[in-house]
Amino acid sequence: MESHSTYVPKSGFAKWFESRLPVAGLVHSSFIAFPVPRNLNYFWTFGAILMFMLIAQIVTGIVLVMHYTPEATKAFASVEHIMRDVNYGWLLRYLHANGASMFFIAVYIHIARGLYYGSYKAPREVLWILGVIIFLLMMATAFMGYVLPWGQMSFWGATVITNLFGAFPVIGDPIVTWLWGGYAVDNPTLNRFFSLHYLLPFMILGVVVLHVWALHHVGQNNPTGVEVKSVKKDTLPFTPYATVKDAFAVVCFFIFFAWFVFYIPNYLGHADNYIEANAAVTPAHIVPEWYFLPFYAILRAIPSKLGGVIAMFGSIAILAFLPWLDTSRVRSSTYRPLYKQFFWVFIACVIGLGYLGGAPAEGGYVIAARILTAYYFAHFLIVLPLLGLFETPKPLPNSIAESVLDGHGHGGPALATGATAAPDRKS
Repeated sequence: MESHSTYVPKSGFAKWFESRLPVAGLVHSSFIAFPVPRNLNYFWTFGAILMFMLIAQIVTGIVLVMHYTPEATKAFASVEHIMRDVNYGWLLRYLHANGASMFFIAVYIHIARGLYYGSYKAPREVLWILGVIIFLLMMATAFMGYVLPWGQMSFWGATVITNLFGAFPVIGDPIVTWLWGGYAVDNPTLNRFFSLHYLLPFMILGVVVLHVWALHHVGQNNPTGVEVKSVKKDTLPFTPYATVKDAFAVVCFFIFFAWFVFYIPNYLGHADNYIEANAAVTPAHIVPEWYFLPFYAILRAIPSKLGGVIAMFGSIAILAFLPWLDTSRVRSSTYRPLYKQFFWVFIACVIGLGYLGGAPAEGGYVIAARILTAYYFAHFLIVLPLLGLFETPKPLPNSIAESVLDGHGHGGPALATGATAAPDRKS
């Protein structure tokens, strides 16, 4: 539920300003006095980490744009100019390039936490769907950004991926022509991708605002999945308890991020992308960035080009229907012994698809990709609906406070997911 501000302006100017634009009251009610469940673990800090990474990507991107030239014959050289001639340009470029990978690492952990603890269940369906939209926008932004250095993998990756839209009957070819700005990947394509890559992060920021708004309205989930029954017993003020925890997690994540930037800045990149784009020379093995590999494996696992494209997009779109595919009345896998096992099988499946996405599309790799692709969709369409019908969950604690004091509590009946929502900040 939404909280009401208890902020009281003290100075005359503060009272005047607050009566006309209650920003201070909004900040106070949302990030200071806001009650959060007292049993949140560190997996709930990834919302703050993602906000930090989004701001970092926008700031470094704005500065890089000041020195980048979105023209096919100059783009590669302009990136080299940034690396060699711009003061701290190497740092900005490495922060931005590795920041994309850090962003995806954080978002995959954030999604996995939502899957494990049932954060998509009622009344948080819209909150979850907004998160899926953010994920889609992130993928589009990252793909277009990968094209901008105009290296070999940038050029051929853009060629392969944009050609996929041609698989759609009737509308496919016009879409490809529009994306290319002509009849091949060339300067108009680079300009289109540059423009969209600059615009989409601000769209992401807008959807993030809606995501946080929805989260504050419906309340925050917690490791037990039990709703707040007593604000006094079950919750703590957001500041200092959650803010200190978030700040510590952000610092730890930034140390991890900095290790990549300063010690292995090119580890997550592809060697071919340090060669300028050449339409006459095709790389031996065209692969996308690592965070696209599971979906790339699904694409290649389907023999039909159109079927592969539908499966690839469907593997992401199916996440939006998860609140209705999971029929269990219990949220958290802590109290769902069978679901917990299937969850880890699903995680292993996704990791396996990631490995196969980077492997050659031949022989046993293709067979394994088809098996894992079948299981990926079966997890959502078969396993989750049936588990809700046949699984016997463990007894739930009677309250959040009880789960904190007694481990998992003495237990009570399984609660329906439509119960009154807890106050919250992150899903």
